Amino acid sequence: MNIRAFLGILICRGVKLAAKLLHRGGTAMPGRFAVKVCPDLAAILSKDVRVIMVTGTNGKTTTSRIIEQGLIDSGADYFANRSGANLLSGVTTTLVENSTLFGKAKHKCAVIECDEAAFKTVAPLVQPEVILVTNLFRDQLDRYGEITHTLANIREGILGVPKATVCLNADCSLTASLAGDIPNKCLFYGLGEALGGGEAPAVSDASHCIRCKARYTYQYRTYGHLGHFVCPECGYERPETQLTVTKLLSRDTDSSTVTMEAQGVSRAVRVNLPAVYNIYNAAGAALALTAFGMEPSAAMQCGENFQCGFGRMERFDLNGTAIRMILVKNPAGCDQVIEYLTGLDTAYLPVFLLNDNPADSTDISWIWDADYERFAAGYRGETVVSGIRADEMALRLKYAGIPADQITVEREFDALLQRVSAQDKPVFIIPTYTAMLDIRTRLAHLCGTKEFWE
Repeated sequence: MNIRAFLGILICRGVKLAAKLLHRGGTAMPGRFAVKVCPDLAAILSKDVRVIMVTGTNGKTTTSRIIEQGLIDSGADYFANRSGANLLSGVTTTLVENSTLFGKAKHKCAVIECDEAAFKTVAPLVQPEVILVTNLFRDQLDRYGEITHTLANIREGILGVPKATVCLNADCSLTASLAGDIPNKCLFYGLGEALGGGEAPAVSDASHCIRCKARYTYQYRTYGHLGHFVCPECGYERPETQLTVTKLLSRDTDSSTVTMEAQGVSRAVRVNLPAVYNIYNAAGAALALTAFGMEPSAAMQCGENFQCGFGRMERFDLNGTAIRMILVKNPAGCDQVIEYLTGLDTAYLPVFLLNDNPADSTDISWIWDADYERFAAGYRGETVVSGIRADEMALRLKYAGIPADQITVEREFDALLQRVSAQDKPVFIIPTYTAMLDIRTRLAHLCGTKEFWE
């Protein structure tokens, strides 16, 4: 190890210690300083580590947690960037934390969640053994640009890791298209039937063929632009899958039970989170674990007992009030949360938190593409809004059909939590990213839950 790498480790550890003393997370800043000293520090520290890397628009954190559960179940010696700091700085911080002062890895394996814009830089440095791409949706246009730009970033990153096995969502026409442009071994996963109803979205992120621009037809849809797509002009269609969710056996407000098949093995699997998108997360994780060497039967059951990622269907109990927090950040993900809420058969209080900080996206126009009309059609009762852009969120709900006198604007999070703690029914908090971090910190303090970086 060279002197620059050693200095980078020292600086990273020093900044991390200072952050801890100041009761701050210190998940990204230490790595940011370290990378300035040694730009390839991540490559140096990960060279003896077997890495599974997860990227894509939606589902990265939950999928990573399911993969973690698989490594735990198998007794693997591993670490992960569980804080969600998924840029180069955060990944570097995690690698330093799991290395000795002289750069020797403390663990044999790692699960690395990686931001899709940062992937083209991080993946060639870390050289993962397995790469999982969950899906691609329009997200944070002010940061990522058009969805084809995100696709190009991911393609560039994979080209820098030609020996990696790449696991792709077969039902996402954008994600699946990567297989035609890369030299890597590619494996596919997907759903063998609609499961979620399969209605066509009002606004699709991939309505036309990525190869010839003809409009896709679908044998079935799952959600958004996902499903068994077929281009009637050039013949591009959903590829055959190596891991398939073949049947929905049952589902409730807390979980889904499905049948998965891979390598001739079929088994019933309970995914301990609800909604179709979490079935995808469990299937992708199972395929990645299989590519990593785990037996299919064991890999498929890892969605049964995993620990939720922070803010992703996470549960809290505040003075007897049951709270579930569900992060939203783009129209497709928001629509899936709305689909879940409209399927509830019990009274509840919905709380929508909208921020427009850079990490959320300064462009909040996406809320007009999300199907809040469906929510309004199926919900009667008080709706609470908060966050930096609470007024815009209230306006969106009013136009969706929620009566103005049923919309409460609560600008301060502390007052909001007081209102929440007085409820005698479940509360669902639906925040954007920075709103989630803020209110989760307060909830963690009140409920005695660990901070997200712990």
